[in-house]
Amino acid sequence: MTEQTLRNQILPMATEIIGEVKKVIIGKDDIIIKTLLAIISRGHILLDDIPGVGKTTLALAFSKSMSLDYKRMQFTPDVLPADVTGFSVYNKQSGQFEYKEGAAVCSLFLADEINRTSSKTQSALLEVMEEGAVTVDGVTRTLPKPYIVIATQNPIGSIGTQMLPESQLDRFIVRLSMGYPDLDSEIQILKSKENASPMSGIKTVVNNRDIIIMQNAADNVFTDDKIYRYIAELAGATRNCPQLKLGISPRGTVAVCSISKAAALLRGRNYVIPDDVRYILGDVAEHRILLTAKAKAAGLDSKIIIKDICARTPAPKI
Repeated sequence: MTEQTLRNQILPMATEIIGEVKKVIIGKDDIIIKTLLAIISRGHILLDDIPGVGKTTLALAFSKSMSLDYKRMQFTPDVLPADVTGFSVYNKQSGQFEYKEGAAVCSLFLADEINRTSSKTQSALLEVMEEGAVTVDGVTRTLPKPYIVIATQNPIGSIGTQMLPESQLDRFIVRLSMGYPDLDSEIQILKSKENASPMSGIKTVVNNRDIIIMQNAADNVFTDDKIYRYIAELAGATRNCPQLKLGISPRGTVAVCSISKAAALLRGRNYVIPDDVRYILGDVAEHRILLTAKAKAAGLDSKIIIKDICARTPAPKI
């Protein structure tokens, strides 16, 4: 990929997507950019936040601006795995079983409040995320490409919630938190609701083919051996950190590398620099590590520890 191709094809598409989503997600530009980075990296996004801050609106805005077939499911305790993957129904006329699609068969699947449902249903979602396919009655069906899961979870301690297992958290390339808007942004939100729904103003600016072009372009971003070593050293530092009982997994290391390439792409470069890694490291790593009881008692959190590791790990000169 040449720099000319990057400027003429990739960056205009990314800029248009971000501009459309900003029409309804006000004051959260960083969250919009990082969500797009995750999509370009072929990853899934976990939105960890309180209700009512715009998590569902974010998913809807991306689906509309990117022309993605969109479905949403509320993960209540009575949701079954078949609701996610689909099921077979006997057809009397044909004398055969027919497959009925589940909610996950789409291009962008919003799994709302996933930490309120059963372990069996979580397992069904895991196959969808990891394999990009659903298996029903021994038959595996491939899902459309691109395929993106945006999942939301309410804070632990909210009514009816439970902690997600580490193995499931590790499948999300990033965990993002939108938070409350600032004063000016909230005033803009109130004004935007006066007339028509802001969502009606979002235009479709790219299609599936364009998204795949962006994903392939990110794959081809050059990564120097020094950058690979830097990412591995950061991961190793989390595994040897005395405040942590669980460090970044190899899957997490691969995630840091792939999303760093996407960050370089959106910054107008066809090569990765250490700043690309540092920019996204916290969002990729914080949900993958576990603090010791002593670290929690000392008032530390994953954000502080990742920042400290980043500061103590020398960055290579590229």
